[in-house]
Amino acid sequence: MSTVRLEGVSRSYRNVRALDDVTVEIASRSLTVLCGPPAAGKSVLLRLLVGLEQPSAGRILIDDRDITDLPAAQRRIGYVPQSFALFPHVSVFDNIAYPLTLQKVGRAEIKRRVDQVADILRIKPLLSKRPAQLSGGEKQRTAIARGMLKNAELFLLDDPLVGLDFKLRESLMEDLKDMRAELGATFLYVTSDSLEALTMAENLIVLDAGRVVDVNAAGDLYRTPRHLRAAELVGFPRCNMLAGRLEPGSLCRTGIVDFHLSAPTNFVGEVAVAARPEHLLHDPGGMPSTIRLMENIGAECVVYFETGGETLVTSVPSPSVAHLDMGSPFPFAINVDGLLVYDRASGALLGRGQGGQNA
Repeated sequence: MSTVRLEGVSRSYRNVRALDDVTVEIASRSLTVLCGPPAAGKSVLLRLLVGLEQPSAGRILIDDRDITDLPAAQRRIGYVPQSFALFPHVSVFDNIAYPLTLQKVGRAEIKRRVDQVADILRIKPLLSKRPAQLSGGEKQRTAIARGMLKNAELFLLDDPLVGLDFKLRESLMEDLKDMRAELGATFLYVTSDSLEALTMAENLIVLDAGRVVDVNAAGDLYRTPRHLRAAELVGFPRCNMLAGRLEPGSLCRTGIVDFHLSAPTNFVGEVAVAARPEHLLHDPGGMPSTIRLMENIGAECVVYFETGGETLVTSVPSPSVAHLDMGSPFPFAINVDGLLVYDRASGALLGRGQGGQNA
């Protein structure tokens, strides 16, 4: 099982509150990703779950059992930290086996489980080597294997792929998904990389300045983030943000596009309008703009363009802009139905645009 629930959890260090009244549930047997910017409180939350620190307030429950004061050694939780922390004087096999050796598990069972996890992570040929003989990616796989070996139903992974090149990260992400399915366990995976978060997650928790700002299935959270910071933090390329004002009659005015909300609201005041890159379309008959930067990432090209004093970003098929360069005109249209409007002061979602393109 291993459903995890945090109820009103806070953690303070002197006058600094690293976690602030966090209440969230992590579904059993899910691959849940906790994402947020540096210093959001992600690693603090993991240390509380592992038992390396105690919360200043609140409770932590696993399958309705309160483990808030349970010592770390008594928690059936596997933990993969950011650092490799490998023992240089022993083999890869013994590094991976270390948690089971501490538990005095029989040698035959240790071998069976080490072979199993090494096979999943494709490091079986490395078991007789020492860490000094491994590449960075091989050390990372070894560290992950050791963290996964504990007899647990909940595994915490603290940004385990940080610093690796994209291809290796991509491969390891697939390995970890396969491992979660094979173990039938609950994974809580922490990252500051929003693209990695969307690639890995079934469910997504967005943490910012010690507070949970949104929780949802990954696809739903991307399409309709319920808080301004979630819209800003999740997605690649970044979400465009337009300053605007919501007027009576649910009319939203920005310096680029004016539109009505799809459902009426009584709110009147300053708003932020979020436009995902895919809602800004290269359109020969559209509004004028000028290209400021182009990043070719293969099949897609990320285009930064300027219009009305704003710099916006979109992603388009590379062949469609192969003839363009910096300074080229870039006429565009806006899919207003994709725009999301937020109260600028509170960050709360007020509604979605209505009206097709360039309303």
